[in-house]
Amino acid sequence: PGGCPAVCECSEPAKTVKCVNRNLTAVPPDLPPYVRSLFITGNPLTQLPADAFPAQRLPDLASLNLSGNHLRAVEAGALALPALRQLDLSGNALVFFSPQAFGEGGSPLEELSLRGALRDHGVLLSLAALLQSGALRNLSRLELADNGLLLLPAGMFTALPALRQLDLSNNSLVGLRNVSFQGLGQLQSLNLSDNSLGVLWNSTLAQFRSLPALRHIILGHNTWVCDCAIEDLVAWLKESDQVEGKEALTCAYPDKMLGKALLKINGSDLNCSVPIDLPSQLQTSYVFLGIVLALIGAIFLLVLYLNRKGIKKWMHNIRDACRDHMEGYHYRYEINADPRLTNLSSNSDV
Repeated sequence: PGGCPAVCECSEPAKTVKCVNRNLTAVPPDLPPYVRSLFITGNPLTQLPADAFPAQRLPDLASLNLSGNHLRAVEAGALALPALRQLDLSGNALVFFSPQAFGEGGSPLEELSLRGALRDHGVLLSLAALLQSGALRNLSRLELADNGLLLLPAGMFTALPALRQLDLSNNSLVGLRNVSFQGLGQLQSLNLSDNSLGVLWNSTLAQFRSLPALRHIILGHNTWVCDCAIEDLVAWLKESDQVEGKEALTCAYPDKMLGKALLKINGSDLNCSVPIDLPSQLQTSYVFLGIVLALIGAIFLLVLYLNRKGIKKWMHNIRDACRDHMEGYHYRYEINADPRLTNLSSNSDV
């Protein structure tokens, strides 16, 4: 007890243990109980079981760096440490992250880094369930950069009332319409740079306006589509002081607007009040529809022509039938009009 694992470097005065690039496949079981900062990085470590960090033996462990390993699974209870404040899992290839990884109760964790660790969609859903459970209500800093994320699960951040910094940079986010920032009253910094955002809709902009502490929004290097849908975003940028470096934001599409600064866009550039001509694809479809209808009409006329004799005979039959029917009505009318014939028809069975 109190010793140092042979594969690690320990400093009791600094309360630090480093097990870096030691080819470890499991967490050393004999970590000294005085450790507050633990570095286990650059190892072929693939799994954190429930007893990886015994809480009784490591009561003061506050900072845990597990970056650059080969972690794929974090089991339930693996990170249930009573003093844990900082956790870095960056650079791993997580496939499973148990929603109970921090134990049944709440965790004191304040900083969580998952940079480049969420390439699997399933683990993103597990993380969302963990965050929504309220187990990390003390979290103030969350890094989700470099994960190639396209969309975020709805309501992912709703149970993080203490969150101050949220980093979503260098992903592939195409929209934020399903993302709710409500309840993040302490949020100060939001990094959305280096994504694939084409526009921010009014619902998202309204959430930004409603967050009193949010003063640093980073939107650089996105693929802004400068059409009529971007009017609300441009108006918000011109009036807001929340966006850092907004002067450098430029259009990526269409080609005629490429490189134009968003702040310099006006209504005449977008031509939103002018009726928009039908797209060439739609015009092409109308032409194709006309050709099809003309072909159907030609086929119908051809069928009529080929069956002209039969149609003529059918018309004659109909005419004869109608004539016979009308003659019958005329004969009955003459009988009813002549009183003598009426009496005769009423007094006889003929």
